[in-house]
Amino acid sequence: MSSHLVEDDKKYVWHPFTQHQTSGDPLPIVKAKDTLLYDAEGKAYIDANSCWWVNIHGHGNEHIRKAIYDQYAEIDHVIFANVTHQKGVEVAKRVIHYLGEPFQKVFFSDNGSTAVEVALKMAMQFWYNKRESKPKIIAIDGAYHGDTFGAMAVGDRGGFNTPFEPYLFHVDFLDFPSAEKEEQVLDQLERLLEKGDVAAFIFEPLVLGSGGMKMYSADFLDKALSLCKKYEVLTIADEIMTGWGRTGKLFAIEYISERPDLVCLSKGVTGGVLPLGLTVATQEIFDMFLGDSMASAMLHGHSFTGNSLICAAVCANFDLIDQPAFFNNINRIVNAHRSFSERLKIYPKVKNVRQSGTIFAFDVVQETEGYFSSLRDKIISFYRENGILLRPLGNTIFFNAPFCITDGELQQLYDVTERFLEEV
Repeated sequence: MSSHLVEDDKKYVWHPFTQHQTSGDPLPIVKAKDTLLYDAEGKAYIDANSCWWVNIHGHGNEHIRKAIYDQYAEIDHVIFANVTHQKGVEVAKRVIHYLGEPFQKVFFSDNGSTAVEVALKMAMQFWYNKRESKPKIIAIDGAYHGDTFGAMAVGDRGGFNTPFEPYLFHVDFLDFPSAEKEEQVLDQLERLLEKGDVAAFIFEPLVLGSGGMKMYSADFLDKALSLCKKYEVLTIADEIMTGWGRTGKLFAIEYISERPDLVCLSKGVTGGVLPLGLTVATQEIFDMFLGDSMASAMLHGHSFTGNSLICAAVCANFDLIDQPAFFNNINRIVNAHRSFSERLKIYPKVKNVRQSGTIFAFDVVQETEGYFSSLRDKIISFYRENGILLRPLGNTIFFNAPFCITDGELQQLYDVTERFLEEV
């Protein structure tokens, strides 16, 4: 079975983020349960990165499975333009409950990239409908917000997006606000805001995900949002990766006092089993799209917007989040990572050990660093041979596992990491 699956895959499939000439054969997975993925030979792999950071309760969760099954017997899918259904309304209501004031409205799309696209379009059209010219967007250098064109425009311009550079709209990028540069970056931000032509500031709160799991302070973010409010600039929190408990709280913006105007959600919103994007807005933003003409409305949508099966999965996911075990597991992982960070101090090749909640990362010292480091493939191969599926960001190794990971599986993850560091 394994050989035929791989042969057919190589014949017909074009994989994302894969250089097919050098990547070798894909790993054939035939079963997934809890934290483990199983190949065709029955070998188990710890899903150390939650299959692109989406799975929060583990694979094959029975409560989510049953919710999807039961929903199919009622409604599989209906158009969501001026049509509604119970699960869609329940999702929006519960998201607003989690986020609290000042959020009031939820717009549905397909994934993280489209959640960002929607937020950018909302911010731009907000000022257009208000008859104010604010054409500029500010973002943080090195950020990643997705792979559609608007999302690419506000993300890192190197590596991923070089072929598309001529087609991306202009964005002013702030330097990354490392601890020693916070005041300098705040000054940089205020100089841009003073011009009066900025529509929005978009940011990944506290952690730049694909940019290398770079982490910055909540204090900086609070001050940055305060400046944006001073100059009447909308703020967009991209919580696609950081949301749903990854940083130790349900959302990373819970670490700050200021509230953004828009929040983008995806990945863990369904428990990691189906694709969905949500863009959450304040009432003030929603009201600016009201009018007698359709031209002032939010003219954006997707064929499967508000799909009821996906919404059923979201509601089941929220049921699990509301259980005490959810944050008990998060706190257990947080403490285990903190203890492991002490063990890494003896390795000379390790630098910049960092942690934000359950997200744990460190860099391996190399001549060539960053996403395209030659060490990347060696890391993937070593961990896979030792029963762990992990995709590093170049020379950055990070753990972002489902919250059901056991203490024994965490220990295996740490032991394999130390063996790798001894060999490297």
